[in-house]
Amino acid sequence: MIWLGGEAIPGSVEAVERLRRSGRRVVFVTNSSAFTIAEHTASLAAIGIDATGDVLSSASAAAELVEPGERVLACGGGGVVEAIEVARATAIAGDDDAGVAAGVDAVIVGFHRDFDYHRLTLATGAVRAGARLIATNRDPLFPTPTGPIPGGGAIVAAVATASGTEPVTAGKPFPPMARALHALLGDTAVPASLVVVGDQVSTDGQFAAELGCRFALVRTGNTPPGVRVEFEPAFDGADLAEISETIVTAQT
Repeated sequence: MIWLGGEAIPGSVEAVERLRRSGRRVVFVTNSSAFTIAEHTASLAAIGIDATGDVLSSASAAAELVEPGERVLACGGGGVVEAIEVARATAIAGDDDAGVAAGVDAVIVGFHRDFDYHRLTLATGAVRAGARLIATNRDPLFPTPTGPIPGGGAIVAAVATASGTEPVTAGKPFPPMARALHALLGDTAVPASLVVVGDQVSTDGQFAAELGCRFALVRTGNTPPGVRVEFEPAFDGADLAEISETIVTAQT
């Protein structure tokens, strides 16, 4: 809803600024787990949005599912490794597979362009040996300018199928992400004052339901214009620019 392939969706940068000028805080909650918070922040800065302190990823949410001192197999990008380190646990890359399965407390799986059969074998072995399976998100597809590609959920499904284990999921729309957002917002996280804006009912809409707040559907991503959805959102607009105008004008 903000960008696609690093390019800002027309009107989105101005929409964020308009919301902020109206006195509203804008937080960027993403199921993207491959990148660190600093990388997410830098990418937003590159299109003209200062998001310092306002970015939350599914990898961040995964950190609360890890205990200090645990050894965690990282099947994801730098964001997953960062989450493990934030939890004061040890990230295991799995490049050297000696003793991995027997010495891992948890496996975190997310979007990972370098994921291969070798890492699938390590993750499966670790989970079958007793490690907890944690998914950063269950999104089956990842949008790109040339069309969707397999997302983190597709990789999670492979590990879950091979290990015979259902993962605990950290990202939207699940409780760990809701708890992470409450921790970020503090006392301002009052359901009546929150609006979740997103392009997919199954993640963003359900996340709003988990938070007990309103949902604004934008039609610039996974839900094209004219497509009917399971439940009626509080706001339904062509893009973030239209949604921001509605929210500000309505003083909601």
